[in-house]
Amino acid sequence: MNIQKLYAEAQELSTPKLRDDIVQHLYDRSHKLCAEGLTYTKSKRDTRTEKLDAVFTSPIFGFPIMIIMLGVLFYLTIAGANVPSSMIAEFFGFLEGYITSFFALIHAPDWLHGILVLGLYRGTTWVISVMLPPMAIFFPSFALLENYGYLPRVAFNMDRLFKRVGAHGKQSLTMAMGFGCNAAAVISTRIIESPRERMLAILTNNFVPCNGRWGTLIVLASLFMAANFTGGLKSLVTTGVIVGIVLFGIIVTFFVSWVLSKTLLKGIPTHYTLELPPYRKPKIFDTVIRSSLTKSWSVLVRAVKVAAPAAILTWVFANLYIGDTSILMYAVEFLDPFGKLLGLDGYIMLAFILGLPANEIVLPILLMGYLSTGSLTEVDNLVDLKQIFLNHGWTWLTALNMMLFSLLHYPCGTTLLNIYKETKSMKWTFLAFLIPTVIAILVPLIITQTVRYFGLL
Repeated sequence: MNIQKLYAEAQELSTPKLRDDIVQHLYDRSHKLCAEGLTYTKSKRDTRTEKLDAVFTSPIFGFPIMIIMLGVLFYLTIAGANVPSSMIAEFFGFLEGYITSFFALIHAPDWLHGILVLGLYRGTTWVISVMLPPMAIFFPSFALLENYGYLPRVAFNMDRLFKRVGAHGKQSLTMAMGFGCNAAAVISTRIIESPRERMLAILTNNFVPCNGRWGTLIVLASLFMAANFTGGLKSLVTTGVIVGIVLFGIIVTFFVSWVLSKTLLKGIPTHYTLELPPYRKPKIFDTVIRSSLTKSWSVLVRAVKVAAPAAILTWVFANLYIGDTSILMYAVEFLDPFGKLLGLDGYIMLAFILGLPANEIVLPILLMGYLSTGSLTEVDNLVDLKQIFLNHGWTWLTALNMMLFSLLHYPCGTTLLNIYKETKSMKWTFLAFLIPTVIAILVPLIITQTVRYFGLL
């Protein structure tokens, strides 16, 4: 009778629960044996760590604190990057005047000035002015949290959720890396030992917005979602919208991980036993210098390398005519019906296609098309920028759909290259492109058709 009862109880235990119970039993037994054979006095540091962990890893307070931390990090990035970005852009604009004068002095042909200055120079300087200030704030701030010992607590909290969708708890660390650069995050998946779970992390990392997409998300959230607010409140509302977009991306990550773990990547999640390190005082100077110079510089160089050819190609397309119409406009007219179906337009779709090498140049390419200047265009202020969008029929729905498409669409060229290098497979690289592309199409399509059906616009 007792054997039957034990067998019935064993049948009721799911494999993950049984594994957790075994690990918990081993930990309790080890703790008991240590308590019987060892005597030690807790230091103030140990007591402080236990008290902080009771809050940071709490099932009740752990997740709200994570969201607040994320919001504070984004607020500092958004509020702190505006002025430096404007100053850098103005500086490059000032230099462009002298460069243009030099080309006129040596009687350079217009096409050479167009390719080198209006294409190459403007494209790369836009990337620098948009990317550098946010990176200089985000990377050091993120590194301080890592140095303090908070990120392992994030992994501990997220492990419960990733385990439920069939993924690995370490994916939370690679996902966090994706906030800076998805290409670097793909390489960081090497910390996941299981090939199946590592592939899950690679295929879903793109749903975390990288630094190249922050510019588009912040500008659109500020212009349309926080349009009725000013000053610090405007930055606060913009931050709230960005946090919401990021949380949506994380939800999509969980959903796609769950679907893949039930289909293409079936398997049982490997156990993740994480020893939480003690909290420690960050080495602020070393951390800030290392993150600001090393990480920011390496990501910026990568972005410029891929943005420069794209900027030249865009200028060529905008200035090569077949009859009275440029190649760029032919492409816009071809893509426009599909774009309208998603609540976007042909200009936006083409900007994302040409922005494949680097997400940072999507917005300047879009402006170039709207203004029909034939060159990558910079706008003096956000008021002028919003008016350009409104003149082309933009609404809050257009801005929302573009933000979601920017969040969900295919990885940039560098990330795809890294995926191929890490997987050595064209199949998985293609899936890494196809899965987010399909989702990026479906989400705006559903939202647009729903809004139109209920007459909300």
